[in-house]
Amino acid sequence: MNNEEIFNLEYIANGVAIENGKQADFDEARKKRMLASTFVMVRNQTGMNRKDFAAWLGIPYRTMQDWERGVSQVPEYVLRLVAYKVMIEKERGNI
Repeated sequence: MNNEEIFNLEYIANGVAIENGKQADFDEARKKRMLASTFVMVRNQTGMNRKDFAAWLGIPYRTMQDWERGVSQVPEYVLRLVAYKVMIEKERGNI
C-alpha cells in the first residue's frame, strides 16, 4: 500500500472528508454524490467488485449498489468504518 492510499483511507476513516463536505455547504444531492464517489474509491482500493465487496462486508448487494449509484446515501459512520476496515486489512496484507 502506498502512502497516498494510506492517507486517503485515514482521511476518510477519520471523517475529515465528511467534515469538509459539511463545511462546503453542499446541497443534499451533491453531498450524496460525494459520499457515493468516496465509497466507490474505498472499494476500488480493495480490487474487489461490488458483489465480492458486499459479501466481504456483510452488506446486502442491493444496498451497496444504491449507495454507489447515489440512489440512497451511505450513512457517514458506515463509510468511516468501511474505510477503516479496508485500511487495516490492507496493512495486514489480507487484501
